[in-house]
Amino acid sequence: MNDIKKLLAVFLPKCLSLVIAVVMTTTVMAHKKPRYQKNVAPIVVGVELDDNDARRFEYFFLEATRQHQLGNYDAAFGLLKHCLDINPSASEVYYTLSTYYTVMGNSQAALDCVRKAAEINPNNDTYLEQLGAAYLEAHNYEAAITAFEKLADNAPARTEVLSVLLQLYQWRPDYPKMIETLDKIETIEGSGEEITLSKMQVYAQQGDKKREFKELKSLAKQHPNDQNYRVMMGNWLLQNGKQKQALAEYSAVLKKEPDNIMAQMSMLDYYKSQKQDSLAMSQTVELLLNKNTEMKSKLLLMRQFISDNEAEGSDSTIVLNLFDKILQQPQSEPTMAELKAAYMSVKKMPQDTINKALERVLEIDPSNVGARLQLLQTAWDEKNFERVVSLAKPGTEYNPDEIVFYYFQGLAFVQQDKDDDALDTFRKGVGQTGEGSNKDLVSDFYAIMGDILHQKHLNDEAFAAYDSCLQWKSDNIGCLNNYAYYLSVENKDLAKAEQMSYRTVKAEPNNATYLDTYAWILFMQQRYEEAKIYIDQALASDSLPGSVITEHAGDIYAKVGDIDKAVEFWQKALELNKEEKAQNNKENALEQDEEENALLQEKIRLKKYIEDNTKH
Repeated sequence: MNDIKKLLAVFLPKCLSLVIAVVMTTTVMAHKKPRYQKNVAPIVVGVELDDNDARRFEYFFLEATRQHQLGNYDAAFGLLKHCLDINPSASEVYYTLSTYYTVMGNSQAALDCVRKAAEINPNNDTYLEQLGAAYLEAHNYEAAITAFEKLADNAPARTEVLSVLLQLYQWRPDYPKMIETLDKIETIEGSGEEITLSKMQVYAQQGDKKREFKELKSLAKQHPNDQNYRVMMGNWLLQNGKQKQALAEYSAVLKKEPDNIMAQMSMLDYYKSQKQDSLAMSQTVELLLNKNTEMKSKLLLMRQFISDNEAEGSDSTIVLNLFDKILQQPQSEPTMAELKAAYMSVKKMPQDTINKALERVLEIDPSNVGARLQLLQTAWDEKNFERVVSLAKPGTEYNPDEIVFYYFQGLAFVQQDKDDDALDTFRKGVGQTGEGSNKDLVSDFYAIMGDILHQKHLNDEAFAAYDSCLQWKSDNIGCLNNYAYYLSVENKDLAKAEQMSYRTVKAEPNNATYLDTYAWILFMQQRYEEAKIYIDQALASDSLPGSVITEHAGDIYAKVGDIDKAVEFWQKALELNKEEKAQNNKENALEQDEEENALLQEKIRLKKYIEDNTKH
C-alpha cells in the first residue's frame, strides 16, 4: 500500500471530484424518492440502502475524497474499500478504485473494477469508454468491440467511437460492419473524400471491384466542378488494366483544365505504362518547367529523370541542361539547386563548377547553412582565407546562433595575422553559446582566445580563457599543453602545470611538443634528471626539432652536468632560430635575432645556463 503514496502524488483529483458529484446524487436518491427528467437515464446504485447506510456510505466516500486531496492516498484507498463493504453495488466506487489500480500498475484489478462499474451502470458512457480502453490495452479486442458497440448505441453521434469500432472491425475483419460503420459516420459528417476512399478500401479488400469503382464514381458526380476526382477515376482505371478508359478520363480533364497538374502527372504514368518513352520524357520536362508543379513533385520527377538517365548510359549534360532550365525560373526554395549540387558532387565534377551550384543555393536562400559550410570548407582547403571571411561573415548575420561560422571567420583572421579581428570574432561567437552548443567547438574558441591573449601579453585574461576552455572540455589537449607551458614560463602554479602537461603526454606519448613542455616544467621544478628523460624522448620523437626544443635540451643538459652537450644544443638552437626567422619573413628579423639570440650567445660564451629573467 505504500506504493500508492508515491504513485498518486500527482493523481487526477478532478476525476475523483467528478465521482463525488455522482455519489452525492446517488446517496440522496437512496433515501429520497427520485425525480427523473424526461429522456435522462437514471443513475443505477444497485442495492437499495436504508437511511443509515446511505449516510454512512456518503460520509466514508466524502472522507476518502478529502484524504485523497490531502495526499493521504493509503487512507483514501482503504476508505474506498470500506465503501464497498457498505454498498457492494456502488459503481462509482469501483470506477474510482480502477483509477487507483491503474496508477499502481495492477491492470487486471483495474479492468475488473471498471468492468464491474459498467455492469452495475451500463448506461454510463464514462464507464463504458474506460472499459473499452482497458480491453484494448489488454488486447482483448472482441470484448472491446462489445464495450464500444454499447457505447455507440448510447451515444450514436460520437464519431470518434465509431472510428474506434471501424479499426476493431478491420482487425476481425468484418467488412459488412465496416461499411455499416462508415455509413453511420457519413450520415453524421456528410459525404467526403476520406469516407469514400475508406469504403473503396473495404470493397478492394473484399475483391468487389464493381462497388469500389461505384463509390469513386459517386464522389466525382457529387463534385462535378472538381476535375481531380475524374483524375482519380482515371487512376483507378489505369491501375485496374483499363488504359483506354483511363486515357479518356485524363483527356477530358486536360481539355477542360490544360494546366491540371494532377492530370499531367497521371498522363506521365499512362505514357510509362504504355512504354511511350519519348512522350513520357516530354511530359516529365513539361511538369518540371511548369511553375504550378509542387516542389515535392518536381524533386521526385527530377530524381526519376536522373535515375532513368543513369540506366540509359548516364549523359550528365542532358541532366545539367534540364537543371539549368528549371533554375532559370524564379525559385521560392533552394531544394532544386541543392539537388543539382548534390548530383554534381556524386558525378565528381570539378570543384569550381560545384561551387557555382552551391552559390546558386545561397542566392536563393542566403540562410542555407549546408551550402555555406560546403563552400567554406573548400575555401579553407584552398587556404583562401579572404574568401573564408567573405563567406563566414554573412553566415554569422543570417544564422547568428550557428557558432561554426564564427569559428571559420576567427581562424581565417588568425591565419591572416589579424589577431584583434580574430579575438573580436571569437568573443561574439562565445556570446552565442548555450547548453546545446558543440562542446568541442566552444572549447576551441576559448583555447584560441587564450593563445591570442597570451601573445598580446594579457596573461591573466589568457589564463581565464584557458579555464573556460577546460570547463567546456576538460581533455582539450592543445589547451592543456599551452596553458601548462605558459604557466611554466611565468614560473607560477607549477604543480597545476605539471598535472595538465602530464595528461597531454599520457594522451599522446610520442608528441615532441607535449614531451618538451613536460620536460620544461620538470626543469622549472628543479627535477633535472627527470627532465632529461623527457627532453630526450622529445628529441627522439621529432626528426627536425625546432629551436625552442633544442634550446631547452641545452638548458637541461647543462643542469645535469653535461656542459659540452649543452653548448652543442645551444649552438644548434642559434642556427635554427635564424633559419626560422628567415622562413617566416618577419619584419625587422635581423634586429629581433640580435635581441632574442643575445641570451643564447651568452650561454655559449660562458658555457653555462643563464636564466631568462625577462620572461618572469
